[in-house]
Order: sequence, then C-alpha cells, then structure tokens
Amino acid sequence: MGDPKAFLNNPRRLRERRAVPDRIRDWAEVYRERALLPIISGQAARCMDCGIPFCHDACPLGNLIPEWNTLVSAEDWRSASARLHATNNFPEFTGRLCPAPCESACVLAIDSEAVTIKNIELAIADRAWESGFEQPQPPERLSGRTVAVVGSGPAGLAAAQQLTRAGHTTTVYERADRIGGLLRYGIPDFRLEKHRLDRRIDQMRTEGTRFRTGIAVGSELRADELRSRYDALVLAVGATVCRELPVPGRELAGIHQAMEYLPQANRAVAGDGSPAISAEGRRVVIVGGGDTAADCLGTALRQQAAEVSQLDINPCPPERRAEGQPWPVHPKVYRVTTSHEEARELAGARDPRRFAATTVRFEGDGQGRVRAVRLAEAELGTRRPRPGTEQAIEAELVLLALGFAGPEPGSGLVEQLGLGLDGAGNFARDGGYATGVDGVFVAGDAGRGQSLIVWAIAEGRSAAAAVDRYLTGSTELLAPVSPADRPLTA
Repeated sequence: MGDPKAFLNNPRRLRERRAVPDRIRDWAEVYRERALLPIISGQAARCMDCGIPFCHDACPLGNLIPEWNTLVSAEDWRSASARLHATNNFPEFTGRLCPAPCESACVLAIDSEAVTIKNIELAIADRAWESGFEQPQPPERLSGRTVAVVGSGPAGLAAAQQLTRAGHTTTVYERADRIGGLLRYGIPDFRLEKHRLDRRIDQMRTEGTRFRTGIAVGSELRADELRSRYDALVLAVGATVCRELPVPGRELAGIHQAMEYLPQANRAVAGDGSPAISAEGRRVVIVGGGDTAADCLGTALRQQAAEVSQLDINPCPPERRAEGQPWPVHPKVYRVTTSHEEARELAGARDPRRFAATTVRFEGDGQGRVRAVRLAEAELGTRRPRPGTEQAIEAELVLLALGFAGPEPGSGLVEQLGLGLDGAGNFARDGGYATGVDGVFVAGDAGRGQSLIVWAIAEGRSAAAAVDRYLTGSTELLAPVSPADRPLTA
C-alpha cells in the first residue's frame, strides 16, 4: 500500500465512455481508449491492502488483487502484469466482461465506494499488450502426451493454454467456423472487439496449441473415436440450450431466441454479410433481464430499431444492497449497463425496462407474424399475472433472452462417451473435474451450469491442472477452484 490515506483523498473514478450519439453509430467498444491510464495509479492506491482481502474470496480466479494494486500504484506495470497473469489467462476479457463481484467484497464497499478493481485489471491487461509484456510462453519441452479440448469458449481456451504451456500437445475442436465460442458470437463488439480475441488466439498458436474449426464432435466426428486418439479429453462445450417461453403465440414469425439474433449481428460486423434477423426500423421487445438481454438491447439500437422495450419478470431491485444481501455478498441492485444508458438517452431518460412484467401471450397480425406482446404485472413471489393488469405493447421483433439450461441433448457426447448427467442436466463430474469415464474431464458451463466468464476461465484452469495430474501424476498448474465452490452472490 503506497499511500495509506489514498482511499480518503482519491475519490472513485471510472473509465470514461464515448458519447451515446457517437457510439451507437458504430460497433466499437463504448469506452474511451486509455482514458483512465493517467489516473489509474491513484485509483490503485485506494486499495488498503487489507489483512484479510475479501476481494480474493469473491474472485473465482483468486486474483492477487492487493498485490497488483500496490504494483500499479508504484507504476510497476511489468510486475503488475506478471501478478495478474499468474491467476488469469485472459484479463483483457474479464476486465471488460466480468460483473466484478470482487468490488462488492472490497472492504471499502462496507460504507464507501469500492476500489475500481475491474478498471485497474483492464488497464494492466491492455498495458501488458501495448508494452510487449504479454509474450507467448511455449513449453521448454514436450511431455509426449496429447489432449483434445472440445469447445473454444473461455473455459476451453483457458484449459488449452494451460495444458499447452505444461508441455502437452493440445488440440481444440470447435464446431463453428471461427474460434471463440460465445466470446466470438455471443458478445457484441461494443463490449469486446474481436481483434482482442484474435490476438490471444494467435498467441496460443505460437505457443503450440492447435485449432480445428468446423468440426462438431459427436456428430461429424464421434466423441469415442476422438477419445481414442488422445491421452485425455476435456469437454468445454458450454450450456447452450436456450430456455423457452411456452406461452400462446410462441410459434409466430418474428419471435427468436437471443442466440439466434446475436451471432448473426456479430457475423455481420465481421463482414459476413447482412443479418437475416435485423431490428432495423422495427419495434423490438426483449424478454429477459440479464446481460444477454442488455446485449440484445445495445445491438438493436445500433441496428436502428424504431423502439426497444425490455421485460424483466423480477421486481425492480433497490438502489443499495438489501438487508438480506449483506457485505461481502455480490448484491442484486439496480444497475444501468451501457446499453440501458444508450436507450435512456435516446428515449428522453425513460428506462427501457419494465420490471415485474410477465409475458401472457404473443398476438399475431393474421398473417402469422407477431404484432404485439400481451403482458401483465407479475405477482411478487409467484410471478403469476396479477388480475386486471394486462396490457399490450406493439412488437415486430421479439427476442427471448431467458438464459441457458445446460449442454445440448442429442449431441452424441453422452451416448458415445457413456457420460452421466446431474440433476440440472449438466455433465456429471467429481470434485476433480473427472466424469468417471477414464481420461474424460468437464470444464465450464457444461458441468457447472450457466455462469460467468470469470468462472469459465477459473474452471478451465482447474480442469487443466486435473488433466495434468492425470497424465503425469502431479501438477504445477494452479487450480484455484473446485466444482463445489460457489461465488459470493445472493
């Protein structure tokens, strides 16, 4: 801790965002490049280097937050980068996409404003790339062992990078045409520009990781055949089954899952032609209240939708943490994402969200297309429609962003490998990420269920350590979490 009074003298200051009228005209990230670097050292100095740093416990990766805060406050960026990358393979992703439960657990957050941990992490990550600190780390020698990783989202990439650096010849199989999973096709560019993902993949190639795209393991390539080719297999296929909304009118044209809509928009930004599903000139209704719904909102605005509304079945959360969500729990409070900020400014400060809104049915135009969403106020506790509160809002495009239920059934993985399922429909595994099938491991949402990118990276790292131990009898790879661990969330 460089300045013991910095938390008193330096007010919390966040990254500056580009003006809304500017940023909704393009797909670039919403934050100003390097806008905080001149003051980030002062923000890092606010860290009190607590005797018991609760931010460690709240971070699924166990990031060494006070350590790299101290180094940044002294402007020792190289050492700060080393400490950050010791626990996190991809801080340039988490620094942009993680909801920062570490900040909720910051001791300052008990009665003041938390350290800007997420901003500091991102500044370190970006500075590392700009300054050449983030170099490829190929292994000094190869182990002679081979590993296949199925899925190239954050869990699969983290596992693959760790295993490659440990000396195992590692190949990542991805069914899509490009590597990256949801980072590539689920996260809009205004939150994560894809050149950052490409840069990391290029680094992994240089280190020795091999990538095979356009191969659906389980159908185009049998999973048991793949297992026979390699000494170990890591399944990191995510939880990609979209939750449905079984109400009357669901079959109408113009109603789509968010993950039908967002990948097309991302492909269009990448230059792959115009999206088949577009919000341009349409009244859009988004059903769901999470990050995916916010991504749909920001995307629809950039596609020049005529109007956008968002329905959240949950009641409007309070501005401050409730009594039932005490520090250091990551509380459910009223938050305004960059997409909500954009919608509010365009709509004259009106929040696009309707809270405690339950969808009753969809109404058609007589030609098989959706024309309206019939909704009602949801009764607290039951979420049933409150009598007498029904109303309709016009809709020409409806996007369902209701979360994900687990790995896709019928992929062939369960049957071909003899896997079990847990009570939630995820791939069953033990505390060491092993499935019970010799040499087959599971990492990320496929075993954990829908979760955060930071948990996916943590699980990928831990699964890699389990595979390394399986192959060699011991491991020096860090394994900060186990499947039984849960984040400090309400």
